[in-house]
Amino acid sequence: MRETKRISAYIRMAFELFLVVGIVSGHVLFSQSLDIPSKKWGLSIGNSKEFTGLRFNFRDSRVRRITGVNFTIWMPRQDNKDAVVRGLSLGLAPGGGELQGIQLGLLGVSADKSMTGLNIGGLGLGAGDYLTGINIGGLGVGAGADMTGLAIGGLGVGAGENVTGLCIGGLGVGAGGNLKGLCIGGLGVGAGGDFTGIAVAGLGAGAGGRLTGIAVCGLGAGASDMRGLVVGGLGAGGRHLKGVFLGGLMIRVEKGGRLSGLAASSFNCVRGTLTGLAIGIVNYAWNLDKGIQIGLINIVRDNPKGLKVLPVFNADFK
Repeated sequence: MRETKRISAYIRMAFELFLVVGIVSGHVLFSQSLDIPSKKWGLSIGNSKEFTGLRFNFRDSRVRRITGVNFTIWMPRQDNKDAVVRGLSLGLAPGGGELQGIQLGLLGVSADKSMTGLNIGGLGLGAGDYLTGINIGGLGVGAGADMTGLAIGGLGVGAGENVTGLCIGGLGVGAGGNLKGLCIGGLGVGAGGDFTGIAVAGLGAGAGGRLTGIAVCGLGAGASDMRGLVVGGLGAGGRHLKGVFLGGLMIRVEKGGRLSGLAASSFNCVRGTLTGLAIGIVNYAWNLDKGIQIGLINIVRDNPKGLKVLPVFNADFK
């Protein structure tokens, strides 16, 4: 009972603080701020443009530089894109041009340019360009350019260019450019460029360029060039595969490609060259270069007549 009363008192104090800041700063938003003891440092209530210390404001507008603790009730106006805030930013939806330090937003946090440090948004957070540090968004985390560090989004994590670090997305993790690190996506993990690291996806993982590392997927993984260990519930596919590839249904190499290493699935379909070992119910390859097939039916298209299709075992008999 005593604990409940204490929590209620804290909530009431926070609400009263919101009201006081809103009323006072609302009167001085477009004129001057109340600054104690100096216009440049100390305690500021209102829309001070340059200040160091403890600052309270309803909504920032045309701010240049704030250093210290910046408490704002509502998100900044559109004319606040050049603001640089360093220190601790608090409020329902704090923001600015460049945010550095600790940013905590009950609804969210946004930066028009960059955000660096510990960034937590109740619903989400994002930066127009760069996002660096520890980033946690109730729904999502996003950056227009690069993202580096730890990112956790209830629905997803993504960046328009490169992502580096540990990323966890309830639905998925994605990058328009390269993706590097440990990435866990409830549905998928994907990169428009190269992926390097460990990918764990409920459905699938893929890369527009090369996929290097470990990929474990509920359905499958795909990339033009894959190197490492790939485990797919259904399978995996690409043009050039080097490493260990395990699939429940199929491992597939595109026309003119090469598989170097181990492929194990129900059907290993290599429409190119197999260098290594294929184990499956049915194994198919255009040709073998020091390769071996082990399975119920083994097919090598360029083997001599009578040796193209063999049970149990097939090799390069040319």
